[in-house]
Amino acid sequence: MDNIQLLVSEHDNILKMISIMEKKAIALMNDRNESVEEFFEFIDFARNYADKHHHGKEELILFKYMVRELGPAAEKLVNNGMLVEHDLGRLYVSNLEEAVTRYRAEKSDELRLAVLTNAMGYGEHLRRHIAKENDVVYTFAQRSLSDEVMCKIEDETLDFEAANSTTKLKYENWLNDLAGKYN
Repeated sequence: MDNIQLLVSEHDNILKMISIMEKKAIALMNDRNESVEEFFEFIDFARNYADKHHHGKEELILFKYMVRELGPAAEKLVNNGMLVEHDLGRLYVSNLEEAVTRYRAEKSDELRLAVLTNAMGYGEHLRRHIAKENDVVYTFAQRSLSDEVMCKIEDETLDFEAANSTTKLKYENWLNDLAGKYN
């Protein structure tokens, strides 16, 4: 297994979810009676697949080694860049959950706008974030970390995947089923 390629393929899944969520947001924009229940599924995916599963591997494994092995440049990139952006993504998800919950109870234009704004903002944020990780962070790690360190990252990633295989399978199956509905 190539741990970087695994992270990139998970990014592809996250981008697929974002695209579907945006289609749902457009449907809500065009029809105030559109159900918002599916947004709770997007939020669940964001928290458990994108954040706990995917970001778990980045934060607990890859970024940890980058900061430890590559010095101030990696520390700034990780701590002042990627981790801050992970937190911003979490804020979008929390705000989206609050907006959807409130909109479900009171279908006001202001709350519908809050759902749309947070869904679309989260999507755009993740697109930019994923591009940075794929094009800069992962490339920097592959180019700069020793083969020995990359093997440690690989081993820890395999352990993480084994411990979380049920979660991964659940969300990837859900996403594939949902993608069929939105094609």
